[in-house]
Amino acid sequence: QVQLVESGGGLVQPGGSLRLSCAASGRILSINAMAWYRQVPGKERELVAGITSGGSTNYADSVKGRFTISRDNAKNTVSLQMTSLKPEDTAVYYCAAADSIWSVVTAPRYWGQGTQVTVAS
Repeated sequence: QVQLVESGGGLVQPGGSLRLSCAASGRILSINAMAWYRQVPGKERELVAGITSGGSTNYADSVKGRFTISRDNAKNTVSLQMTSLKPEDTAVYYCAAADSIWSVVTAPRYWGQGTQVTVAS
């Protein structure tokens, strides 16, 4: 099993920045890709960004140029730097992990508990 714990959520004004972090523990060797998802009430969970162990990344069109996903393999952490935040970025953000980039962007095996991000003035 793999455990994922997110941190860094909170309230930020429009145009502001926020950094989310996710720490992985357990069977780390089974993880080759990690990702961030987000969900608002009444809507499906959507992929925000994904990253492989080699550092290849992909982003949802809605966050390209504003969000940056990064990974520290030595510390087993993945981060999401969010800038130029908009009210529509408000959501619960979830960390996810899987054994491949395909799995992590379609059906992650492991999920964190989520952290709330609220963008409001």
